[in-house]
Amino acid sequence: MRMSGRPYVLAETNWKNVKKTDFQLAILPWGATEAHNYHLPYSTDVIQCDEITAEAARLAWEKGTKSIVLPTIPFGVNTGQLDIKLDINMNPSTQLAVLEDIVLALERQGIDRLLIVNGHGGNDFRQMVRELLPKYGLFICCLDWFSIVDQNIFEHGGDHANELETSLMQYLRPEWVLPLNEAGDGREHLFKIPGLREGWVWAQRHWLSATDDTGIGDPTLATPEKGERCMRQVATKISEFLIDLAEADLSDLYEQ
Repeated sequence: MRMSGRPYVLAETNWKNVKKTDFQLAILPWGATEAHNYHLPYSTDVIQCDEITAEAARLAWEKGTKSIVLPTIPFGVNTGQLDIKLDINMNPSTQLAVLEDIVLALERQGIDRLLIVNGHGGNDFRQMVRELLPKYGLFICCLDWFSIVDQNIFEHGGDHANELETSLMQYLRPEWVLPLNEAGDGREHLFKIPGLREGWVWAQRHWLSATDDTGIGDPTLATPEKGERCMRQVATKISEFLIDLAEADLSDLYEQ
């Protein structure tokens, strides 16, 4: 028996289903293609975005919300990693051009709200949204999925190929994760200047100077069980927002 794919994932569904569905909002996952320590694949940010957004859309779909997950954009801002072999950089100006084309298409087709789900720390869509809003009627919002993780799930911090990302990939794509004894320790080399080191002044990190193995954060305590807990927690939280956004009156978004 032939069956179509998930109706809330655009890459899997078809014109027969899409034509008859009144989608309430679109979701645009945006990742990156970059090294993740020695043990995780270059597609880590893409896979995580794929899976988290699809699961959030599924949970919302089951409660009646018709959202559609667009294909994940696989390239992100990697200007600090240009020296790392096959890390692929997409400049913010290029991202804006891509995003504007997507917004134009959605607005023309009658979809009036878009959520960007970001899965890469180098991406920042807020200024792009500010630039696009005066030009289009589409309501655009964005979130970093990693900013809503319950950190009590994990014992070690860091922000790249760390315990969190390693646990997620052990759960989502275990066959693509090397044994943890092959991973680097994820030690970060901090800035010497106090303001930059303490984080109240920002500068782009030069990755080969800031890391030994392209990872930041010790992955050794990662487990697939932690990854599953994280996945469920984040997807559930995003699904609740999808329902709220779909049901919202865009002309009445503010409390009186």
